[in-house]
Amino acid sequence: MESLRFKAINDLTSSSNGKGLGRSTKITAIFNENVFTLKVAREFLSDEAFKSLASSVKGGKKIDRAVANQIASGIRQWAEAKGVTHFTHWFQPLTGSSAEKHDTFFTLKSDGTPIETFDGDTLIQQEPDASSFPSGGLRATFEARGYTAWDPSSPAFIMDIGEGKTLCIPTLFVSYTGELLDYKGPLLKAVEALGKNAVEVSNYFDKNVTKVTATLGWEQEYFVVDEAMFNARPDLVASGRTVFGHAPAKGQQLEDHYFGSIPERVYAFMRDFETESYRLGIPLRTRHNEVAPSQFECAPIFEEVSVAVDHNTLLMDIMDRVAKRHKLRVLLHEKPFAGINGSGKHNNWSMATDTGVNLLAPGKTPKTNLMFLTFFVNTIKAVHDYADILRASIASAGNDHRLGANEAPPAIISVFIGGYLTKVLEDVKQRVGDKFDEQDEAILKLDLHRSIPELLMDNTDRNRTSPFAFTGNKFEFRAVGSAANCANAMTVLNTIMAQTLGQFKKDVDALIDKGEKKEIAIMHVIREYIVSSEKVLFEGDGYSDEWHAEAGRRGLPNVRTTPYALDAMVTERAKHIFESNGVYTHAELEARHEIELEKYIKKVQIEARIMGEMATSHILPAAIRYQNVLIENIKGLKDVGLDGESYSNQKQILVKISEHISKVSDLVEKMIEARKKVNAITDTREKAIGYSEQVKEAFFDKIRYSVDKLELLVGDHYWALPKYREMLFLR
Repeated sequence: MESLRFKAINDLTSSSNGKGLGRSTKITAIFNENVFTLKVAREFLSDEAFKSLASSVKGGKKIDRAVANQIASGIRQWAEAKGVTHFTHWFQPLTGSSAEKHDTFFTLKSDGTPIETFDGDTLIQQEPDASSFPSGGLRATFEARGYTAWDPSSPAFIMDIGEGKTLCIPTLFVSYTGELLDYKGPLLKAVEALGKNAVEVSNYFDKNVTKVTATLGWEQEYFVVDEAMFNARPDLVASGRTVFGHAPAKGQQLEDHYFGSIPERVYAFMRDFETESYRLGIPLRTRHNEVAPSQFECAPIFEEVSVAVDHNTLLMDIMDRVAKRHKLRVLLHEKPFAGINGSGKHNNWSMATDTGVNLLAPGKTPKTNLMFLTFFVNTIKAVHDYADILRASIASAGNDHRLGANEAPPAIISVFIGGYLTKVLEDVKQRVGDKFDEQDEAILKLDLHRSIPELLMDNTDRNRTSPFAFTGNKFEFRAVGSAANCANAMTVLNTIMAQTLGQFKKDVDALIDKGEKKEIAIMHVIREYIVSSEKVLFEGDGYSDEWHAEAGRRGLPNVRTTPYALDAMVTERAKHIFESNGVYTHAELEARHEIELEKYIKKVQIEARIMGEMATSHILPAAIRYQNVLIENIKGLKDVGLDGESYSNQKQILVKISEHISKVSDLVEKMIEARKKVNAITDTREKAIGYSEQVKEAFFDKIRYSVDKLELLVGDHYWALPKYREMLFLR
C-alpha cells in the first residue's frame, strides 16, 4: 500500500494548488456586514432601546430587562433578514478556544402554533453545562449548572458556515455560585480597574478626561501546511507540533522567505479568511511571509482590548475552518517545527483617553510630555514589580518550546525602550533627594517632543529578543504564545498597571499634601520609580549567556518551565493585587492555577504518548525493514565471494541503524515507565513538575535525537512520515 507520505506528495503535485480560490471585494463594502453595530441597531431599535444599548456599550451602564426585550426583538429581525435560523451564546471558556450551543428561534405555543421568538431573557442569559468545562475544582461533575451572561460591549455577529447562519451573542461564562469560568470576565474587570486609576492620574494633566481605555493590536503568527501532509503526521494531528523531524538541508538560514512573494495557494487562503473576517468586523490590515518557511503573519488595526480579544479568538476559528476549504491546515502551536522560528502573538498595548490622547505617545508640549513620561515610567514600574506574574500569564507547554530562541524572547521578563529614552530617564533621575531647585524646573521644561517623534519613527531600534519592548507609541508584549487567548496576558497587564497607577496617585498626593507643587511632586515620584525599577531595563541580546548571568545578578526571575512559572499566580502578593482591583477572588485565582497545571500535564502527556506510538508503529518498523535490506545486501555480497571491504560501508550504516533502534526502543520503554510513576502523583503541581522533569526533560530530546538520526540513515522510500523539507517547502 502506498504510504500517506508519498500519496500526499503525488496529490500535491497534481492538484490545482488553490488557483481560482478567494475573491476580490472592496473591503469597505463588506466590513461589519455580519455585525449588529450601533449603526445597524439605530435602524432596528426604538429610541429607548437604542439609547440604552449605546449607553451600555460606551459607558458600561446596565441594560434594563424590559428594554432587553426590545433589543432582542430588533436583533432577531436583523438576523432573520439575513437568513439566520439559530442563535448561540458565544463564550470563551478556559479550554483555550471558543464555545457555542445552538438553539433555534423556532418554538411552539401552547396550542401547537409554530412561531419564531427571541426575548430579552434569552438574550441576557443562557445555561450551558458548567461541569464539562475547566473549573479548577470550583465545580464538581454533579454540579452542572452554569450561566452565560450577555456582554453588550461586544456586538452580536452572524457566523456564516456553509449553508448555515448562526446569530452569535458574545457572553461571559460564570458558575452557578458566581465564579468566573472564562477569559472575558476577568479581562473586563481588569480594564475597568485600569480605567478608573488611569483617569485619576490623567486628571493631573487634563480635567476633561473621564474615561481611559486599554487598546490592543495583536500580531498573529502561524504556519500553513498541506492537509494531506498534516494527516500523514500523527504528531501534528494529536499535538499540533512535530515531535520528530530532522532539520532539512535548507531551513530558514537564508531568510529568503521573510517578506517574500506569498505563494499563490496560501494567498488564496489568506484572501478567503480575510473576507470572512471583514464581514465580522475584524479590521485586518497586514499580511506577509514570516522568517521561517511556510510561516506567515496577519495583524489588525488597534481596537479596545476586549473587542480585540474577541476578534483574535474569532480569527483563529475562521483561519482553521477556511484552511480546510483550501486543503490546507493552519498550525497555531508555538513551536510546530524544531530548529526554526516559533510563532508568537505579539500584543501591542497602549491606553487612550476619551479626549483622543494616546497616553504612551509623546506630546507636543512639556506638559503633555510629562503626561507621557508618567504613564511610560509607570508601565516600566509595573513590569518590574510584577514580572513573575506577567511571566505566568504567558506560561504554557507550547510556549516552553518557543521561548528563548529563534527570535522569541527568553523567559526573563525585561523591558527595551531604546537608546534615546534610556538617556531621557537618565537625565530625569540624575539627582535623587528630597529637595528641589531650578534644575527640577528645567527638567519639567524639557522639550522632548522635538526629538522623540523623530526618534520613534526613524532611530529607535527594535529588539526581537525583548519580551516587552517600547515601539513608538505602545509597548509590545512579544512573549505571548501564538495559540494563547490574548485575554490572559491582557488581564494581568491591565491589573498590574491599575495597581501601579493607584500607588502612583497615593505617592503624588502625599507630596502635594506636604505642600509641593503638583508637577514637582509628579517628577519626584517618577524619579523614584525610575531608580527602583531600572534593573528591568535591558537593551542588548536577550539570548546571550552574559544577559542570563547579568539578569541573575540583578535578581530578575528566570523561570524556564510552566509548572514553576505558574507559582506566581497564587502568591499572597498576586492574590492581593487581583482581589484589591476586583479582578479575581482568591478561589478564582487558585482555580486558574489548577486549570493551567492540568492543561500542561495533559499536553505533555499527549506528546509523550504520541512519541511512543510513532516510535513503535512508524519509526522502528521502517528502520527494521531497511535494516533487513542491508542485511540481505551484505549476505548477497558475501555469497558471491566478495571480501569485507566491498560491503564495509553497508555494515557501518547497519551498525548505526541498529544502535539507534536499540536506543529508541529502550528510551521509549523507560519513558512509559516514568509516565506511569508520574501519573500516580496526586498533587497537581507535583504531577506537572514530574511530567516536565521526569518525562519531557528526561526523554523527549534523547528519543528525538535517535529518531532524527534514523530519518537520515533509512532509505527515503521506507520512511513513511512526511519530512521537514516536504512540509515546509511543498505547497
